[in-house]
Amino acid sequence: MTNKLIVKDEVLIEATPSRIWEVLIKPKYVAQWDELPENYPSEDMTKGSKVVWENPNGGQTVTTIIKAEEMKELKISLYVSSWEVKPNEGDVAYLFQLEDRNGSTLLKVEIGDFSLIKNGQMYYDASVEFASKAKKVIKELAENI
Repeated sequence: MTNKLIVKDEVLIEATPSRIWEVLIKPKYVAQWDELPENYPSEDMTKGSKVVWENPNGGQTVTTIIKAEEMKELKISLYVSSWEVKPNEGDVAYLFQLEDRNGSTLLKVEIGDFSLIKNGQMYYDASVEFASKAKKVIKELAENI
């Protein structure tokens, strides 16, 4: 059995869960901590919202919100059309969990499981860097909006 490749990170943010939730679902904020395609709609992201990138090799990378429990949990599945093995929806995902801590909020981030795909270590390594950068930007935005 392969070890799971799941990035786990967290950050304590001096803001309420509702402010952090805004940073997680409003495209004007999401675009500051993650990439969004040009002309992405400005409506709040909700369950079922998809982001589609056209890859240089002709394939696509698609993220889909599969769970949006307001101010608690946001789960976004990741799919890349060039993956040889197609994991089930949600098996490779971004998970953001918010825990109220008396005026502050603990934001937990999990990304993976990349052991399910070929070159999973490469995706894992990139996601370690992504999580580290994204949590800092989310913290800064939530504490200053």
